[in-house]
Amino acid sequence: MLNRIDHIGLVVEDMTRVCSFFKELGFEEEHSGELEGEWISRIVGLEAVQARYVKLRLASSETALELLQFDNPQCEADERAGQSNRPGYRHIALEVSDIEAVYRRLEELDVEILSEIQSYEPTNKRLVYFRGPENILLELAQYA
Repeated sequence: MLNRIDHIGLVVEDMTRVCSFFKELGFEEEHSGELEGEWISRIVGLEAVQARYVKLRLASSETALELLQFDNPQCEADERAGQSNRPGYRHIALEVSDIEAVYRRLEELDVEILSEIQSYEPTNKRLVYFRGPENILLELAQYA
């Protein structure tokens, strides 16, 4: 019954900062807009929703990344949400063809990288975790 993952939604506090970060990684803006009214309040189960969104996509991916910033009701950041062992959403893995080049680019951008590139032999995968703005946990993954 399920066909594919359409998009991944991330609630952010600073849309401009987070959107710029993902564009720097190669995402392109597909569309954006404002969300308000009874229809969106019913969908998300909150009262008097006023929000903005930007839908981003990698050219090679069917799955989009949807950034949402709620102006009402405002969200409260959970400082521990970006920890690897917290229940719930943990990270987005981005497949790359040259992990060393992307790693160096992240270093140039002064991104917090959690380790050197690691190898996981059972799946022949090289990977590394890093943090985007607002503690968003991400992974680079390269398959041989």
